[in-house]
Amino acid sequence: MKKWISSVLVILLVIGIVQPAMASDNNKQEESINEKFGVPIVVYGETLSDQQKKTVQDELGIDENTDVEEFTVTGEDLVKYIEGENRNARMFSSAKITRQEKGQGLNVEIVTPDQITEVTESMYANALLTAGVENADVEVASPVKVSGHSALTGIYKAYDVSGEELDSVRMEVANEELNVATELAKDAGIDKEKVSELLTEIKKEIAEQDPATKEEVEQIVEEKLKTMNIELNPEDRQMLIDLFDKIRSLDINFDNVQQQLEDLTKDIQTTIKDLVNDESFGQKVSDFFTGLLDAIADLFRSIKNLFS
Repeated sequence: MKKWISSVLVILLVIGIVQPAMASDNNKQEESINEKFGVPIVVYGETLSDQQKKTVQDELGIDENTDVEEFTVTGEDLVKYIEGENRNARMFSSAKITRQEKGQGLNVEIVTPDQITEVTESMYANALLTAGVENADVEVASPVKVSGHSALTGIYKAYDVSGEELDSVRMEVANEELNVATELAKDAGIDKEKVSELLTEIKKEIAEQDPATKEEVEQIVEEKLKTMNIELNPEDRQMLIDLFDKIRSLDINFDNVQQQLEDLTKDIQTTIKDLVNDESFGQKVSDFFTGLLDAIADLFRSIKNLFS
């Protein structure tokens, strides 16, 4: 009996030694810092209260042990990066940016999807590629329902404070692109992911054809609208043409972002497919309960007839 107890104690002692060592190793792995790019940068909207900031930190997985650089994006930053914007704008959207090695691509995740009401992950990704942001993991969060536009300014600031200055004209055009995307989704009644797919497909075509004139850009836009069976009024069509003529004139090296555009296309198509499947599932559930209610009604009618 004593030998058995001794054996158990030895085993428990070994477990007690090994588990902390393993936990220590895991912690070391989690705390590994990319010395080339530094720690992730978190930018909070200046309108956040202390409690709201804490909520955002929780959503982004940040606590007192998380190694990040933290900044606040203000109305002054907004007018600095985007000409003509309102310095008194209320800014709740916040973002965490983790830069990655070349070839890793641009990955955007909205960690509070119920709170970002107008901008989608693919809209952010499209605009950021236009602004010159590549190879990064971007997480966006807000504690309250907002459109999501100010997160873009926060991301611009993250690159600025890290020493990688983005082109000011490209940032402004990217902001315009985000506005066009959300306007088309709201005013033209086009599904958000369909809008993102349209913008991505036009970009890919511009990268392939390298149009030299606005007329050639217009032809590309018209062809994509027709191919994707999207109807726009003349004003929205012109808004789209003007946007992509500006993008054409930016002289972006699309070869550098071609693969990321391809990846973005796949992500959008997957999202659309998931939405369609969800709608199909929802319809099946609705049909099931409709049939169930009809059956119950028939049952009660039958019972009533028995006693009439």
